[in-house]
Amino acid sequence: MRLLSIGETAAELGAAVGTLRRWHRQGLLMPFGRTVGGHWRYQRGTYRVTLGAEPAVAGKTVCYARVSSHDQAEQLKTQATQLERHCINARFADIEVMTGLGSGLNYRKKGLRQLLTDILRGRVARLVLVTKDRLPRFGSELLFRICEFFHVEVIVLDAVPDVSREQRPTEDLVEILTVFASRLYGSRSRKNQKALAI
Repeated sequence: MRLLSIGETAAELGAAVGTLRRWHRQGLLMPFGRTVGGHWRYQRGTYRVTLGAEPAVAGKTVCYARVSSHDQAEQLKTQATQLERHCINARFADIEVMTGLGSGLNYRKKGLRQLLTDILRGRVARLVLVTKDRLPRFGSELLFRICEFFHVEVIVLDAVPDVSREQRPTEDLVEILTVFASRLYGSRSRKNQKALAI
């Protein structure tokens, strides 16, 4: 998937770069993300639907929120509320909120599986996220590609700048260690409980 610069996007739309920046501030045109250097990048196709240049695909708008652990339940509610409020303000129809609770390495989360099923069955017109990392930690680009194939518009509310090359592997490694440590200690805990029950 090739992302377009703000200049390329402006040229395709026949508008000035300043106009695109104004549309961004108004919430009419949301970038896909930023480069390491802080430059906005746009995904071809999604901005045309947002601006009404093409008819939106029939289907529902899905707000997907995820947190990693049970002690972040309040954050999950906050995410879901923020997403739903954005969709209401944007006057999107047929809004559904899906949530996931668990690590970004866990692909068995009920909400994520339901989201994938609905996309593959053509039921989703739009996917709204707070940040891109609310999807699986690894493989999110594959899910974005699936959305593109099925003409699902993806909106990321907080398009934060990409992290550095050094920071990304560090964060990934911490995520992996956290997951496996939790599984290891969880397994030991169950074994200890069984031993005590004998």
